[in-house]
Amino acid sequence: MLIVVTGPPGAGKSSWIRAHAKPVDIVIDLDLMALAMAGPSADHHAHTPALMRIVHRARQAAIHEAEHVLGTTDVYLIHTMPQVKARARYKRLGARIITVDPGESVVRQRVRDMRQPTMEAVVTRWYRDHRRGGSRAVTPQSSRTW
Repeated sequence: MLIVVTGPPGAGKSSWIRAHAKPVDIVIDLDLMALAMAGPSADHHAHTPALMRIVHRARQAAIHEAEHVLGTTDVYLIHTMPQVKARARYKRLGARIITVDPGESVVRQRVRDMRQPTMEAVVTRWYRDHRRGGSRAVTPQSSRTW
């Protein structure tokens, strides 16, 4: 089964997956992929455009290959803001969509504490889009120690 985990930056999507995925499951997490491909001691969320271009292509290849094992393996995919085309693809694949959102004030504080200032705009866009009817069922993610 494909489990697509959405939510704003800093919501706890990766933590949700760590709490639910089994060792035999496949996890496609752009942040972890970037960190794995970055040089030693790279920042967890600040990557060069060149690296991110490569990581995005690798992620698309991983998603494509994962489609072939959905009958035998659970695949967890983090996709912060899937657009219409991606949502249609996930629906066609019978995906379960999980939205992790501990609340805007929690998310904004986490982003201020742990992410680049440019992520504030992504948070704003995520909440704006979800207030306009783009939201899905929300899975509350309790706060954790950062």
